[in-house]
Amino acid sequence: MVDVQEKLSAVMSEERMADLNRCAHILLGAARELPLRVIFTEHYPKGLGPTNAALRQDLEGLGALRVEKTSFSACGASGFGDALPPDLDAVIVIGMETHVCVFQTVRDLIERGFAVHVPIDGVVSRRDDHRQVGLDLCTRAGATLTTAETLVFDLLEHAGHPAFKALSRAMR
Repeated sequence: MVDVQEKLSAVMSEERMADLNRCAHILLGAARELPLRVIFTEHYPKGLGPTNAALRQDLEGLGALRVEKTSFSACGASGFGDALPPDLDAVIVIGMETHVCVFQTVRDLIERGFAVHVPIDGVVSRRDDHRQVGLDLCTRAGATLTTAETLVFDLLEHAGHPAFKALSRAMR
């Protein structure tokens, strides 16, 4: 999760932030139920504040790793690359802003050989045209655009999965 911070969130559209928060809660629920590693970044928290309080509680409950950064790409942050498990082959990226930090993170992860999935309901920019440019750039870099629900059902594979009921309730 890239830079979902208080001061930055305050300048985003309420509708897009509601989408991002829903996506984040769905994916964090999946991380709780499935063996998913969660890393979240904070871009210059002295200026942009901490991660949004509601998400921060969920992240702390999961034992998610917090990485502070000043580089736009999370890959440029000290400790980020070391936090990626050596057997990892795919990454889900959500956050803000789509056309800057999300795109640069996605591009750099793809350059490092990861398959990257970007849920369109989990990324925002201050302007919708900038969000769209960011999504287009992610696609051109090789990312797969998807949704939080698509990702969760793909991870579950079938309705008989032990986590199916808990996770499907979160998607209502």
